[in-house]
Amino acid sequence: MAKPMTKTQLVAALAEELGADKKTAGASLEAVCALITREVSAGGAVTLPGVGKIYCRERPERMVRNPATGEQIKKEADKVVKMTIAKALKDSVNG
Repeated sequence: MAKPMTKTQLVAALAEELGADKKTAGASLEAVCALITREVSAGGAVTLPGVGKIYCRERPERMVRNPATGEQIKKEADKVVKMTIAKALKDSVNG
């Protein structure tokens, strides 16, 4: 399996795709990431067309087991960020 694309590589590829400089591409990437973070943190969701949907889901209080000791403990309710993958992306990966 190939290594994930680094931020530097992503910015360079984005700059090339846009026909812009790396500074502009980097600022665009930062802006998109900030928007996604702000929206999902507020309980909303963001759909990236052709990629998927990023959203926040609440998990109820539940019992979990400490794998080191086997002890059952109660875990407080919390939130988790989830992503569903768009069918178009799944189809492109699977040919």
